[in-house]
Amino acid sequence: MAPDMGMEVETVRGLVYGPGGKQLDVHRPAGASGAMPTVLLWHGIGPDERDVLEPLARTAAAHGLLVLVPDWRSDAADGGRAHLLESLAFVRKEADRLGGDGESFVLAGWSAGAGAALGVALRPEIVEGWRPKAVVGVAGRYDLPARTTGTAPLADLAAGRDPGVPAHLVHGTRDVVVEAQYSRDLNEALRASGRTVTLQEPETDHAGVIMTAYDPGADRCVPTTAEHAVRAGRAVAGVLAEAAGGGGAA
Repeated sequence: MAPDMGMEVETVRGLVYGPGGKQLDVHRPAGASGAMPTVLLWHGIGPDERDVLEPLARTAAAHGLLVLVPDWRSDAADGGRAHLLESLAFVRKEADRLGGDGESFVLAGWSAGAGAALGVALRPEIVEGWRPKAVVGVAGRYDLPARTTGTAPLADLAAGRDPGVPAHLVHGTRDVVVEAQYSRDLNEALRASGRTVTLQEPETDHAGVIMTAYDPGADRCVPTTAEHAVRAGRAVAGVLAEAAGGGGAA
């Protein structure tokens, strides 16, 4: 795992977040006081892979953020919708107790988690009208139905729906799992409708953008110290910090 930059980080693992018994991990600056800018970060389609995002989450937490990473299962009967929304409800209710901000926080996701995050902003009625402070989509596809809403974010945009908050996109130029063109298409669609959006394209792949490498033997992404992945992950952490209003060393 790449060394954390900036503040020393502490991790609390395995908090149960909903009636389904799913767990999440909390990453935050050690000894922090006061309400920290907060990020809820969703992993991709692999079931219960919150550990996969730990390198990125800890790097982001070193910027002074409270980062919460829940498990969820894409193979659930509802595609993971209940898990995702339960984790969101938990953060809204409990983030203050954990040192963060439960009312205004960034909703972020990698791969399938990216579309799920944007879907919430586009269809806030699924969460009593709440919207995040900003959305960060990392290596996502937006032409497929979002796991949170059942509709494709690009289709919602085309139908005139407004995310209402800034969107920040990051996508590796060497991604062959989800091509960068998907984020470019979303970037263009948001710009065309006058929405606030940024897009960064680091030279890395689908796993590298979250500071990992795919291990075929384990069939999951594992931490790596490869330079392209460390560089890309630090860039994503910086985007999360900027979106959340955090600071700290880059």
